[in-house]
Amino acid sequence: MMSTLEKQPPWSPIWAWLCAALAGLILPATAMLVLANEPAGSPVAPEAAPLLAIGLMGAGMIGAAISGRFTMGVGIALIAGTILLLIAVSIETPDPAFAGSIALAYVIASISFAARGALFARSAGARGWWVALFVVSGEAAILITALAQPDVLPRWLLVLLPAQWTNMAIEAAFAGRGILTASSALIALAGTAAATLMVARLLPRRWPYLIMFTTWLALSALVWHWPPA
Repeated sequence: MMSTLEKQPPWSPIWAWLCAALAGLILPATAMLVLANEPAGSPVAPEAAPLLAIGLMGAGMIGAAISGRFTMGVGIALIAGTILLLIAVSIETPDPAFAGSIALAYVIASISFAARGALFARSAGARGWWVALFVVSGEAAILITALAQPDVLPRWLLVLLPAQWTNMAIEAAFAGRGILTASSALIALAGTAAATLMVARLLPRRWPYLIMFTTWLALSALVWHWPPA
């Protein structure tokens, strides 16, 4: 019997997948190319990290919500993320010794984002991808604002966002600090993924949402107290 996470709502029109492509690949890639052509000469890798995080989130969450398939969301996120990483590497090559750190961050983040997309598909049906698009747009707007004006947003707001946890892990790998320095962010991503998958499996029961939100807040506190070095 097909898993509850693999039940697929009616496929959305092509423009739904276009939104996923825009959010997960086209817009982050365009932003990285624009940053690469900036005359200031600042390093691109730290600026690419949040764009990579946004790409993983957009592709994984929206893709899973459109298809209703958790595994498809993970695969789409990894494909889009790999393409974006290749673009980032072509702009400014990260230390290859930490490629494994980036890969681990990619896998955990893709699972976390796809889990949320699958939950939206299960809870909202064919409209789930609209919920995913709204969530992706909101988190992406906050990350872009933090990238453009680092001191504008409070730190407590940023540590609430799984996209920011992904940004922290990828940035640590780019900076050559190793994956252990970003362990709190990776634990937060893995923990929220597990809680989200549990909620999706237990639907239509609503009480697991309390566990999911409690887990999210607790893991946000973990990142707050032990941020990546």
